[in-house]
This record gives sequence, C-alpha cells and structure tokens, in this order.
Amino acid sequence: MIDWSRVAELVSEIGEDGFAEVVELFLDEVESVVMRLRDQPDPGRLEEDMHFLKGGAWNLGFADFGGLCQDGEKLAAKGNASQVDLDLVIRCYFASKDSFLADLHQHVGSGASSAA
Repeated sequence: MIDWSRVAELVSEIGEDGFAEVVELFLDEVESVVMRLRDQPDPGRLEEDMHFLKGGAWNLGFADFGGLCQDGEKLAAKGNASQVDLDLVIRCYFASKDSFLADLHQHVGSGASSAA
C-alpha cells in the first residue's frame, strides 16, 4: 500500500523538516480534492483531478492509491469518467493515509511524524 522506499528517498532528498512540510501539504491538498470527489464529483474535471492525485500519491509513496488514480485518469481521458470507481479511490486514499500515519514513525524520525 505504501512504498516506504519512496518515502525514505524523499526524506533523503529534502530532509525530515522538509518532509514534514510535504506530508502536511499533501494531506491537506489531496484530502480537499478527495472530499470534493466524494461530495461533488465533476466528470469534466475528473481526468485533471486523477492526474493531480496520482502525482501527489506517488511522490509520497501512496502506491496503491496512485495506481488507482492513474487508472481513473486513463479512463477519464478516454471519455469514460463514469467508469471510474470513485468510492474505491476514496476508500483507498483513507486506507493508505491510515497505514501511512500508523507506520510513519517506524520509517522516519520523530520530526516528520509530528507533521501528520
């Protein structure tokens, strides 16, 4: 679900303090899009939303969520936005977030854990 090697790579690139900021920004921005998809999905904007979510997800190691977003982006790009299982995407985001936050302290020092 979480690509911890990607997390370690990101921490190595930007440091624990920078990582903590990225986590905070990611959770805030991604969750706002996820909530909009849940409450007011816009098929005309779905490809763009899936692309945004995919990029953020893979940057932070949310591998399964990123894969679902990539699949959704491809479907929307082909004009098949109605085939995107938004419930599955949303459930996967929250499961990934829970897993990430639960295990973050095991993979990253305490400075990064405090941002989440």
